[in-house]
Amino acid sequence: MALGDWGRRGDPVQSAVARGLTAGAREVASRFVIAAGDNFYPGGVASVRDPHWQESFEGVYVDPALQTPWYAALGNHDYRGAPQAQVAYTGHSRRWRMPGRYYRASGAACGVLDLDLFVIDTSPLVDDLNLDERVQQLCRGHWWQADAAPQIAWLRDALARSRAPWKIVVGHHPIYSGAHGDSPVLIARVAPLLEAFGVQAYIHGHDHDLQHIRRGSVDYICSGAGSEGGRVQAVPGTRFCAGRPGFAAFRFRPEALELQFRGAAGDVLYAAALPRTR
Repeated sequence: MALGDWGRRGDPVQSAVARGLTAGAREVASRFVIAAGDNFYPGGVASVRDPHWQESFEGVYVDPALQTPWYAALGNHDYRGAPQAQVAYTGHSRRWRMPGRYYRASGAACGVLDLDLFVIDTSPLVDDLNLDERVQQLCRGHWWQADAAPQIAWLRDALARSRAPWKIVVGHHPIYSGAHGDSPVLIARVAPLLEAFGVQAYIHGHDHDLQHIRRGSVDYICSGAGSEGGRVQAVPGTRFCAGRPGFAAFRFRPEALELQFRGAAGDVLYAAALPRTR
């Protein structure tokens, strides 16, 4: 399962998508969930004891089918709070997985031996150019400064070392998008690494919709509709887009990754088989 932009204290749309997510997780015998950032609206969490954890996560995704590892990325709304608290919560939860602001999860950890998962922290890569986001952080008493170069060097090295047949990178912000628009920074810094090292898919949120875009050899999959839908349009490479609440479900096959977008009720909106090209 993959779900982004979801943490709204169990409001009706989030709760509806959670029920659909539960049904999907049962159906595919889900082994883990990808949480693609903006995990807590509107301003992240303050600490590991913030009530938001119970109201938006623990008390919403309660079914046994969702008591699997949740590999989480940080989003821009998470940076309006204390992002390090989400890292620290890994030590307080059986299922929350965020050992660092960016990290690798091996196939053995995920339960899919042919997979390496690389979770990156896109806000420090793009927010230096986003005045509105900086104002939002300052209004909440935060100013997070990060040097992008070490993370890019880490990603390049981690991808080069991986021998997994399937490599998937997860980040919050889109690289190519029919909603917020393309990200020139991520196109320059991240997209070339995906192509060079045989990454098959980049999974993200930020856009409150469901999108499948293919550029070059990489499939860009947006699952950012965990608690609301939004406007989206087709752009070059778009295979599917829908501005409605929902999530993504995956099955790994030896030579293909099966993708489904599902609506809040668990209904299948789109299905595709993404071939392993390397």
